[in-house]
Amino acid sequence: MTEKKLDNIKVAIFDCDGVMFDTEKTNMAYYNRILAHFDMPPMTPQQFAYTHMHTVHASLDFLFQDKEMRREAEQVRRELNYFSLIQLMEIEPDLKPLLKKLRPGIKTAVATNRSDTMNRVLLEHGLEDDFDFVVSASDVERPKPYPDPLVKILTYFSVQPGEALYVGDSKVDEQAAGGAGVPLIAYNNPSLCADFHIKRLKEIEAILGL
Repeated sequence: MTEKKLDNIKVAIFDCDGVMFDTEKTNMAYYNRILAHFDMPPMTPQQFAYTHMHTVHASLDFLFQDKEMRREAEQVRRELNYFSLIQLMEIEPDLKPLLKKLRPGIKTAVATNRSDTMNRVLLEHGLEDDFDFVVSASDVERPKPYPDPLVKILTYFSVQPGEALYVGDSKVDEQAAGGAGVPLIAYNNPSLCADFHIKRLKEIEAILGL
């Protein structure tokens, strides 16, 4: 990791899936249950990579090209109990200690392409009081890869792009951060164009000089 640091950071923003949590098992089970309703095979690696980054609506568009099947898939999604899968999510071990070090001096936020599940995820994992602001795909007109979620957070805290950082792990995170002008810390993805690359969330402490 580079020895350079970020100064004057007032807001630390986190992606959810792949950063705050290892959600591969959860997302795989979720979409495979929907596919199984149509007697379709489990997701391919390409399909999983797409669904892991994008909103549920974009993911269903990707998985179901037929319009009639897509409409039925939406109904199946609405009836599927996603909350039973939340326990499969594995919280990153460095997350809670890092949040304690950041606050209250640095505000904390979430920018995620999840929609109506984010609040329940935070509640189930005891994180509901650890973030000052949460922006999901349902809270903006254009979710990631557009910069809208990050811009909404910047506006909420009345800070400039250079006074925030975003921790992400996917191409859509890279694009959103770039569009908003927010420094990106790439987590476990060396292929991303980012200001910093880390393998553990704990490394953010050194980046911020904590």
